[in-house]
Amino acid sequence: MKRDITAQDEADRLKRHQDECGFTAFKFRIGAECGRDQDEWPGRTEEIVPLMRKSFGDETALLVDANSCYSPAKAIEVGRFLEANGISHYEEPCPYWHYDQTKQVTDALDIDVTGGEQDCSLVDWKRMIDQKVVDIIQPDICYLGGMVRTMKVAQMAHEAGIPCTPHAANLSLVTLFTMHLLRAIPNAGKYLEFSIEEEDYYPWQYDLLVKSPFDIVDGNAIVTDAPGWGVEVNPEWLAKSTYKISSLEG
Repeated sequence: MKRDITAQDEADRLKRHQDECGFTAFKFRIGAECGRDQDEWPGRTEEIVPLMRKSFGDETALLVDANSCYSPAKAIEVGRFLEANGISHYEEPCPYWHYDQTKQVTDALDIDVTGGEQDCSLVDWKRMIDQKVVDIIQPDICYLGGMVRTMKVAQMAHEAGIPCTPHAANLSLVTLFTMHLLRAIPNAGKYLEFSIEEEDYYPWQYDLLVKSPFDIVDGNAIVTDAPGWGVEVNPEWLAKSTYKISSLEG
């Protein structure tokens, strides 16, 4: 999910991960973050979308994230382009705080329009769900304030017939929490969002846990049945992080 690499390089690295781990779905970025209808660079979206479809067979699901890039009219135009290229998931097409704009896109397109990672108010979530602003909700457990609040949002969505595919951007505790959440709710979406970004993106995620719970086998993550969250935080990582915080405060 990088924007600072070429379309071909992004396709190549995703293909490599598929060969190694058996992933059956990938998400990639289009547009520019909060981009006001502008691309990361001219023509990038028009290049990467058909290239991804050409690079992967029909059995591989392709999803995109626009990160609040588009006005409704542009988002609908891009959405029809995505539909024509077999993309199945269109995330945060409009500025996420403008529910009315996103709903225009949802109502106009057949592709699943998704969102919600930024939203942390249960009042806003009720409005988003009641008005069917999106086809799939994507709460982030840590942004939203914990497992109980996220389960409340998932239950509201379940009652409205809306699936829940949570946002989990990195291999920290948020992905672990999400793995457990997906086992506990009745309206779990098709996917666990699973980061492939490495040290250049998230250097702090390494050695966080004594034993990683994030092994992928044939494209699937296995949720542990060990007590609690099923992991142990590495005390050396914790001590190192505490030292850094103390040094900054000093």
